[in-house]
Amino acid sequence: MRRREFIASLGGAVVWPLAARAQDKRMPTVGVLIVANREPFWTLFKKGLSEFGYVEGRNIRFEFRSAEGRFGELPALAAELVRLRVDAIVAVQSPCVHAAMRATSDIPIIMAPAADPLGAGFVASLNHPGGNVTGLSFVTPDLMGKNLELLREIVPSLRRVAFLGVSGDPVTSTFTQQVEHAGRTLQIETRSIIMKGMDELEAAFAQLASERIDAVILQPNLPRKPAASLALKYRLPALSPNRGFPEEGGLLSYAGSLEQVYLRVGAYLDRVLKGAKPALLPVEQPTKFELVINLKTAKALGLTVPPTLLARADEVIE
Repeated sequence: MRRREFIASLGGAVVWPLAARAQDKRMPTVGVLIVANREPFWTLFKKGLSEFGYVEGRNIRFEFRSAEGRFGELPALAAELVRLRVDAIVAVQSPCVHAAMRATSDIPIIMAPAADPLGAGFVASLNHPGGNVTGLSFVTPDLMGKNLELLREIVPSLRRVAFLGVSGDPVTSTFTQQVEHAGRTLQIETRSIIMKGMDELEAAFAQLASERIDAVILQPNLPRKPAASLALKYRLPALSPNRGFPEEGGLLSYAGSLEQVYLRVGAYLDRVLKGAKPALLPVEQPTKFELVINLKTAKALGLTVPPTLLARADEVIE
């Protein structure tokens, strides 16, 4: 090889990595914070984001952090994302939003979604969020009355219902109040058990069964599969305003469409990465609501689901 050609090739070898690193540096890095299960959020989120031309590893990178159901680890995980200086944080469910807000007031935070962002104090208003938080609302606390009505259609003798939640979630008190209000309206006795952690889940179900509770309403961020299995074990009809719950063996759910919400997260992230201020992006609420019934679970509990209710369901799992 001639000396001139060698120097040219050497120069190219030096310049290319530098150019690659410069290009890599411009690639936005997005932190994703989640309580436990990655799916179905992860697949739907990336699908929605692809509509705006984003491809992981090509023009966007992710720092994914899951607490694996351990709520107490969320603050440290959020702080880690802040130390990495991510360009935005996608926070899946209210506890993640809360943890991210405590970690930073500068990095944009996208709720993906949050149950009651206004009641939890995440935003100043739905139309004008203010601060560094915007995104999607799931409005599930307002649906407690409807969920309780649907449950009574399956269990006509319903007299005593328990709400099972977890401390450390800023919307737990809102859920509790909504369940109590719905109970008073429908003349159903309610009680609440607020756990400190997921290790108390089975003890909570055992306590409810010993108290002869007729049914249980679960906070939507509780681990779906373990909760559904325990509900069957203790023969307690159980619902959660989370479509994934009946899909994992729970009795039913009525809530906003998670698929619609997860697909829409990408639209918010795209706007934020292009310079939009979260304070000026209105919070979006779901427009589609779904009723999902697990008929197999109903039969295992000895319950008969009225044909009229089955006809209204968006999905019946058999």
